[in-house]
Amino acid sequence: MSDTDQAGTSQRPDVRVERDTMGEVEVPGWAYWGAQTQRAVQNFSVSELRIPPPLIRALGLVKRFAAQANGELGLLPAPLAAAIADAATEVAEGRWDDHFPVDVFQTGSGTSWNMNANEVVAARAAELLAERLGEAPRVHPNDHVNRGQSSNDVIPTAIHLAVRMEAGDLTGALQALRRAFEDKAVELDDVVRIGRTHLQDAVPVTLGQTLRAYATQVRKGAERVEATFARLEELALGGTALGTGVNAHPELAPRVIARLARHLGVPFRPADDRFEAISARDASVELMGALNTVAVSLMKIANDLRLMSSGPRAGLGELTLPALQPGSSIMPGKVNPVIPEMVVQACAFVMGKHLSVTIAGQNAPLELNIMMPLIAHETLAAVSLLANVSRAFAERCVAGLDANRERCAELIAWSLAMVTPLATRIGYDRAARIAYRASAERRTVRDVALEEGVMTAAELDTVLDPMRLARPGDGGQAT
Repeated sequence: MSDTDQAGTSQRPDVRVERDTMGEVEVPGWAYWGAQTQRAVQNFSVSELRIPPPLIRALGLVKRFAAQANGELGLLPAPLAAAIADAATEVAEGRWDDHFPVDVFQTGSGTSWNMNANEVVAARAAELLAERLGEAPRVHPNDHVNRGQSSNDVIPTAIHLAVRMEAGDLTGALQALRRAFEDKAVELDDVVRIGRTHLQDAVPVTLGQTLRAYATQVRKGAERVEATFARLEELALGGTALGTGVNAHPELAPRVIARLARHLGVPFRPADDRFEAISARDASVELMGALNTVAVSLMKIANDLRLMSSGPRAGLGELTLPALQPGSSIMPGKVNPVIPEMVVQACAFVMGKHLSVTIAGQNAPLELNIMMPLIAHETLAAVSLLANVSRAFAERCVAGLDANRERCAELIAWSLAMVTPLATRIGYDRAARIAYRASAERRTVRDVALEEGVMTAAELDTVLDPMRLARPGDGGQAT
């Protein structure tokens, strides 16, 4: 079947009859999938969620390299192994995504996804053999495509492959966001703003210090994700049903995994305990813990930017965020912090998926986890979303934010927290009385201190210099 007639019916009947061990079932005439996939469609179509494309790519690669290894080991005839490998390559390239119709919510082992891949590869391989040999030999989804494999080791392997590759993209996106904060920190390092604890005025800090703290959060988030890679690079392939390796040639999995590692440029390796690799999904739970931490960090940062840019006249108004779109259908000129708001919502979404995978990881009675499709969907969705959000945050918000220097200076001068450095000169109690008087009389700390004669004007200018307070260790010099 060519790409152009993939969804058409003119060259095939509208419906064909396929047979499996349970009997006959009608399948769309154009579809590459077979009876087992069709039964899954009939049984499990309860949502609009389908197999994530990265998992299709991973399944295609597993089937491709398994066919090549089975051919080398003499377990498949060379022409058949080559056709299966070529068909699986097409699956890995995304040519037949429309032929993967099975719902995420299905049998917990993911057997329907594995059989879907087996049937699509088998049907396409039969076409390729017919083109090459002038006949259409039977390519069996189980006996040939799935030889030496089980859904119980293929699906965990595909999950690790897909998630590990996507997580590498996420860490790259996080590092780009880190650099955006670092660049902006350098640009705005000479701007001093009033710090806040408990949402109350505290001592001054520079915007550079604030933004570098965000950069550090993001960097550490990327490191937390990277720390899970070693466990994700362990593959269950070769364990077959439970970990014993029954029905699998002992050389099959090592050869497949070596090919996967070379092809993807990632040090994938056989799991050190295949029983654990099949029965538990702890690596996925660990990854989601790291993703949850990243989501917490990004939500904190986004909410901070919303607060500092609030107003702009009746709020803090210390930062100006890029104006991307009108913010109100009724209030002309209103501009909202839309990117931080998008980030906050996406992070809440990821936090929910963290809980989902936590629950799914517990559902592994005895020798097999029975929530693998959900784990695959939730982890891949979270990784992809955080990568996209990080890029958008960096490019559409952080890169364009600016400081309202006059507003920052005004808030510092007006803040009662500026009494803090006086405490070491005149004592805590006297400094507190100056703060209370300044508050009651709606005056600045400097004005009251000068009036009470605690220091000269020049001394107060030095002691209350915001940059000296923000950088006491370097004499108030901006870096």
